[in-house]
Amino acid sequence: MKFAENMKQIAWKLEVEEGFSVIQCVYNEQKEPITDEAQKRLAAAHYRKIDMCDAVYIVDIDGYIGKAVANEILYAKEKGKELIFHSRQS
Repeated sequence: MKFAENMKQIAWKLEVEEGFSVIQCVYNEQKEPITDEAQKRLAAAHYRKIDMCDAVYIVDIDGYIGKAVANEILYAKEKGKELIFHSRQS
């Protein structure tokens, strides 16, 4: 996760200052190795989170959107979810 710290700060503000309920991704801060099977489980869990939400808040710092997030955006669009972009420069 390239911008994990930024995403945590944004989630905090969305919940505390704006009153939204944030379903956030998990972070591998301990840098555990991720097997292909674990990666598949993480992806499936993330798509289930998209299914549960009303909108998807995309953090794209410096215009960066990785391949996984791009796929999640497509999935969210297919499901009719509102997309909210948090674009900023680092």
